[in-house]
Parts: sequence; structure tokens; C-alpha cells
Amino acid sequence: MARGRLITIEGLDGAGKTTLATSLQTELAARGIDVQLLREPGGVRAAERVRELVKDPELRIGARAEALLYAAARAQLVEEAVTPLLEAGTWVLLDRFVDSSLAYQGAGRQLGVEQVRAINEFATGALRPDRTLLLVVDPRVGRSRSRSRAEPVDRLEAERDDFFERIAAAYLELCSREPERVRRLDAGAPPDRVLESALAELADLL
Repeated sequence: MARGRLITIEGLDGAGKTTLATSLQTELAARGIDVQLLREPGGVRAAERVRELVKDPELRIGARAEALLYAAARAQLVEEAVTPLLEAGTWVLLDRFVDSSLAYQGAGRQLGVEQVRAINEFATGALRPDRTLLLVVDPRVGRSRSRSRAEPVDRLEAERDDFFERIAAAYLELCSREPERVRRLDAGAPPDRVLESALAELADLL
């Protein structure tokens, strides 16, 4: 049995990751692909508990602790869900993965991209996505979209503008360093156009 594919979706809050992930799952399933959609942090019970911690605006969590909590949730998700699914031939769509930590904690929290990469190499067993779809949006637009949602603003969404500017720059740097893996999509386009572009960037894997 052929190993499944790991497709990750990245970008700032408000870029439209969840919308794209849901549409992409439907489209791939319609093509006869066995596909599972998971989110980060979360996806399995223990990781969902960690999600509650890192999102809680009432908690004070230091930058290093935050990076380690994300890595811990990721380790559990990979062990419990992602690896077994891939080995069974299932495609996994993952709403965020290691690149989020490189951008948010490595650059946003200024812990250092390579330092954060190291703890996530350990956490994931050096698992690499087959393709990463990066939704690029102006940080101000992303923040405006996030704040227009019905849900309360979480701990990270409450950060200042410069935090998100560092994250956006880090994502673009990751894209320039790994153009074969990371494919840039215009998050400002209508959802159907974004989906069309995403499928085009996955064409060689289909």
C-alpha cells in the first residue's frame, strides 16, 4: 500500500486556512482519495487539552513554555494520528504544523527559528510535509478578519501588530528557502480561486 501524503496549510490568523482545508478535503474525497482533516494544536484528545491552555487569554505562558507546549501537542498528534494514517495510505490535511511554530514562536516570540526547529524535529521525528500551502495575507487584513469572528480573541490574537509582522516575514522567508515544498497562495482572492490555486499546486501529487 502506498504511503499517504501529508499536506499542511499555513498562514496568519484570518488568512482562510480552515475554509481552504475544508474545501480541499471535499475536493480530494470527490476524486476518490482517502483523506482526513486534522488541526493544530489539537486533533487528538491530549493535544486538544493543550490547545485550551495555549489559547486561554487568562493565562500567562512564557515564550519558551509556549513553544514547548505546541511541540508537545504536535508530538502526540503525530504519534497518535498522523503517522498511523499516513502508513495506512490516507492523505492527511493538517491545519498548521511545524512551520507555524517556526513563524509564531521562532520569529514572532523571537526565540529563534533554528532553536524552535530543533525541538520540533525531536517532537515529530523529523516528519516533513509533502506539500505546504501558504496563504499570504496582509497582517492588518488577517487581524481584521479574526476580530470579525463571533469567537472571543484568544491569547495570540491579542498580540500587537509588530508580532504579526514578524510572523508574516518569517513565512515568506520559509517559502523562499523551500520553494518545492512551500507554495504561496493569495489569501485575498475569492475562496473558489484559492481552492483552484491550491489544487494546481498539488497537481503533481494527485
